[in-house]
Amino acid sequence: MEKFVIGGGKALKGEVRISGAKNAAVAILPAVMLADGPCIIENLPEISDVAAILNVIKTLGAEIRVINKSTVEINPAHINSFVVSKEMANCMRASSYFLGALLGRMNRARVAPPGGCNFGVRPIDQHIKGFEALGAEMSIENGMVEGRAHGLRGASIYLDVVSVGATINIILAAVKAKGLTVIENAAREPHIVDLANFLNSMGADIMGAGTSVIKIRGVDTLKGTSYSIIPDQIEAGTYMAAAVATGGDIMLNNVTPKHLESIIAKMREMGAEITEYDETVRVCMNRRPKKCNIKTLPHPGFPTDMQPQIATVLTVAEGTSIVTEGVWDSRFRYVDQLTLMGADIQVDGKMAVITGVDHLNPAPVKAVDLRAGAAMIIAGLTANGITEIEDIDHIDRGYENIVEKFSALGADIRRVPVIDGRVILKQA
Repeated sequence: MEKFVIGGGKALKGEVRISGAKNAAVAILPAVMLADGPCIIENLPEISDVAAILNVIKTLGAEIRVINKSTVEINPAHINSFVVSKEMANCMRASSYFLGALLGRMNRARVAPPGGCNFGVRPIDQHIKGFEALGAEMSIENGMVEGRAHGLRGASIYLDVVSVGATINIILAAVKAKGLTVIENAAREPHIVDLANFLNSMGADIMGAGTSVIKIRGVDTLKGTSYSIIPDQIEAGTYMAAAVATGGDIMLNNVTPKHLESIIAKMREMGAEITEYDETVRVCMNRRPKKCNIKTLPHPGFPTDMQPQIATVLTVAEGTSIVTEGVWDSRFRYVDQLTLMGADIQVDGKMAVITGVDHLNPAPVKAVDLRAGAAMIIAGLTANGITEIEDIDHIDRGYENIVEKFSALGADIRRVPVIDGRVILKQA
């Protein structure tokens, strides 16, 4: 068991390299199972969610060769199981993608419901609607979601709500189905485009990814390929938020500025000076943040995965800000942790009213989920004193080498063991 111990009050300065996108990786890795030959996946983030998915793929029968810490070769030729157990699924949110990938490969799937962060009901009704439209018979028995098909066929599918997970799952199932599949009201996130680009590099015929209408013409086979995953927009946004909160000046390398447009717009509104280059963004903040209203929405709106981090910045902003959650039902669970540090936040349903304070106070807090954990790090960096963060396994699910990266920016942050509830600090 470990904690993060953070000494706050220092402005972040320097450069940080952004890793591959978690949300793209957890969709592309299951998609590898649709190939007829080996695939090499590059720019994988070294995070626990990726390790968990690779473990599932290996358990299903694939051969995995680690080339380096960010590159693996996966040969799915010998996959012989269609079952993803509760034990494997409980540790990650993306387990549902094995439904689409296994149905697409084997016409059969039995997968436990997804685990991961708990910030609201995680329905898969739109996923099931899509699979059934493609010809699969779906059922839920003994806590497992099961699908069977005698050959999937293309269909027109209208999603009742914009769902990233359902869009990805339907693409995975439809890419080798007979005929044309049309997904209307599809999600438009960058990692959906990345998944489509990866599948197209294997010989798939997918058009319209990144728009609300995606067309998939099924193909008989998909060949192996080599592919590099896009940079992580949420990791980039997290470091940007930390720079704004601490009055820092940082350069982010290996980013796609277009994917950061909504984040950049709000940070400029808060007073940050942001300069965009081809694959680099500079964030400079030489004043206290200004108040700003945020509403999270599906892409290209402000991402829900950045809501806790930006709310933390607003706790030390001038004036009163309003943050409205437009995607998840229970994403404000982290607010209690911020109030322990002196933040002034009032939550009413899916809206939070944040009145900025001069500074946050150090306190022992918890990472209640992945992005809330990142928010606690930002809060600790702004507080004057020592902040301890528990339950950091949530953070490790989505951030590669976060201690090393923040330390390179001048932050005082350490990962320390906890024995019998006591933090054990190593002597220098």
